[in-house]
Order: sequence, then structure tokens, then C-alpha cells
Amino acid sequence: MNKVFPSAADALKDIVADGQLMAVGGFGLCGIPEALIDALRDTGVKDLTVISNNAGVDGFGLGKLLDTRQIKKMISSYVGENKEFERQYLSGELELEFTPQGTLAEKLRAGGAGIPAFFTKTGVGTLVAEGKELRDFDGETYVMEHSLVPEISLIKADVADRSGNLRFNMTARNFNPAAATAGKICVVEVERIVATGELAPDDIHLPGIYVHRIVHNPTPEKRIEKRTTRDRK
Repeated sequence: MNKVFPSAADALKDIVADGQLMAVGGFGLCGIPEALIDALRDTGVKDLTVISNNAGVDGFGLGKLLDTRQIKKMISSYVGENKEFERQYLSGELELEFTPQGTLAEKLRAGGAGIPAFFTKTGVGTLVAEGKELRDFDGETYVMEHSLVPEISLIKADVADRSGNLRFNMTARNFNPAAATAGKICVVEVERIVATGELAPDDIHLPGIYVHRIVHNPTPEKRIEKRTTRDRK
């Protein structure tokens, strides 16, 4: 089975549709699938619900899909770097399901593991727990959270072999493996593709059984979200 597609557009054209639940890997602008986001924008699909730790920044990453009004709802943990996100949310144009960061990660991990729901102490006694089932275990109260199983997951890795085995680059791993395992269809954007067998088994972060399609993008922009410097001494 050939998992490598000639372009991001080719990898998405027959699997994306209006109204889908999607997961997009990355943390801030680190480890985001830049070419796949651009290709998704160009499809014109709309009314998407997107699971992602954040929504990029204005004009980059998922911010591009906010600009084109293709996202109906975000399931996110942190959204503080995007003024257009703020504007759409406060004006009622965009739905938001705020989710604690660890809970968001576990919702995806549980979805990939076939666990429909789990209990956590995070959010008990706050707005996060409103309308959800509470249960006591060993004298402590927990809130039940449902897992997430997106129809499509778009992720970013550093290296893939042609079977879809992946290696991530340090902190760019972030939410990408959990998003990949949770998705019914996983499309990965990578900077390098090597022959099957070239990656040592102990160096594989995510096995290829979770990956359905591969897109080669050797020169992503990798924009820095916030650049800070200090004076030389």
C-alpha cells in the first residue's frame, strides 16, 4: 500500500467534507502541519469542529481557517494569541469548548485507545464540570469526560518511512501522537521520507498502523510565535 501522496491537496481531496470533527496537531506554532492546513483552507470545506490545543495566530496556522470562516467550533485549551479568534468568539460567530490541557490530551489518548470516557479531578467545582456526571471514588469527587474520536487527524512529524512509521522532532511531538491515534483517518506531513526499514525500531515514536496518508513538505516555514532575545554581554 502506497501511503505517500504527491501533494497535500491530493491527500485531502476525497476525505474532507463540511461539518467534520477534525484534530490538528501542534502546540502554539510548534509541530503544526502547515501544508495540510493550507490545503484544507483551499478545499473550501466549512462548519468544521477542530480539536487543537490552540488556534494558531492571526494569519498563520489554524488562524488561516478562522480568516476564511471555515471553523464553526474549537475544542481547545489555550487561545490567547489570536485576536481574530477573540473577536469571533466574543461576537458569537465561533463556538468554543474550553478544555483543560491535560484533559484535552487524555480525551485524544483515550479516543485512540478505545476508551469512551474517563473520570478526572480536573475541573471539579468549576464551569468545566457543569452538566457533566460527577462520581466519588475513595472520598474524592471526579468529573466524567468523554473521549474524542475525530474523523480526520492532520499531524506533523519530522521523518516517515514509506510504511508510515514516524519520528517527531523533540517538543514538536506534543499533541501529534495522541491526535494521530485518535483519528479514524490520519494524514501526516513530514520533512523527510526514508525507505521502510531505515528507521530503527527503537527510534520509532508512532507505528505506521496509525498513519493512512503521508505528505512531503521539506521546507516548512516554522514561524516563531514569540521571539525573545537578550543583549549580549
